[in-house]
Amino acid sequence: MAWIRAFGAYLPARVVANAELAARYGWDPDWIARMTGIEERRYAADTESVADLGAAAARDCLANAGMSPSDLGLILVSSGSSERRFPGPASPIAHALGLQGVPAIDFPLASAGSLFALALADRLVPFHGNVLIVATEKMSSIATREPADRNIAPLFGDGAGACLVTPSEGAFRIVDSILHSDGAFASDLQLGLDAPLQMNGLTVILQAGRKIPAAISEVLERNHVAAPDIPVFIMHQANQNLIDRVARAIGVPSERFFSNIRRNGNTSSASMLIAAAEWWNSETSRSATDICFAGFGAGFHWGAVLATAGSGISR
Repeated sequence: MAWIRAFGAYLPARVVANAELAARYGWDPDWIARMTGIEERRYAADTESVADLGAAAARDCLANAGMSPSDLGLILVSSGSSERRFPGPASPIAHALGLQGVPAIDFPLASAGSLFALALADRLVPFHGNVLIVATEKMSSIATREPADRNIAPLFGDGAGACLVTPSEGAFRIVDSILHSDGAFASDLQLGLDAPLQMNGLTVILQAGRKIPAAISEVLERNHVAAPDIPVFIMHQANQNLIDRVARAIGVPSERFFSNIRRNGNTSSASMLIAAAEWWNSETSRSATDICFAGFGAGFHWGAVLATAGSGISR
């Protein structure tokens, strides 16, 4: 049995509105908002690394949990935008937290990495104790690489999210998870070595629009829960139109899907945990009984995680 004890997040200071991108590239800011639901996003400073962002989110999460780095038994870090092939940001984040000898594992799963890490943490907690999940992305330098593509560059922002999973107590108990992968469409969303991000937007939206609702339905049906009975869904913040499509597909109001994409853009694998941290700090989280997480990303990888409110700790 594993529990979600706390979330955390870090967003860079610089806010980049659609108007700034419009002035830079000659794009219509209203078109960006209409097609994506995004009005602004955050860009990290040149001096901020992927590991820096992740370490800040990790500290925020631990502070929210009332725990210290020395309490951790394992760190799982998701990032698809690391500045180098290896090592990934996991060990530098552990070092930034002052840890030595604690295993720190990288998950280079763009967009879906935090969901996969959450599902795996549920299974690893009995062996490692407290597991810290960090998802950290610096997508701005990738998305705006010349020649900038108006179908890609406006989507992405920078940031990091974190989640602490514990073996004994927390606000939500992880009930079940569903994970899937299919390499048939791997080339439709990829980032090559020293190459621009390539995305077949139509394929990605069509596949995500089908696979995310199916995964949510699968995990709910397996646990005899109806979608209308889930008060809140938190999924990868890829596109507001996609979020609305998923809500319609499972028959719940789109308001049940927490969304911060208007302000933060798509922060790849960090987006789900950043959204969870913002929801966590909202008044509505205090009364939530169940929560369903969902994600989809390059690979393709997708899935869903179901959690229920427990009596472990109050917030």
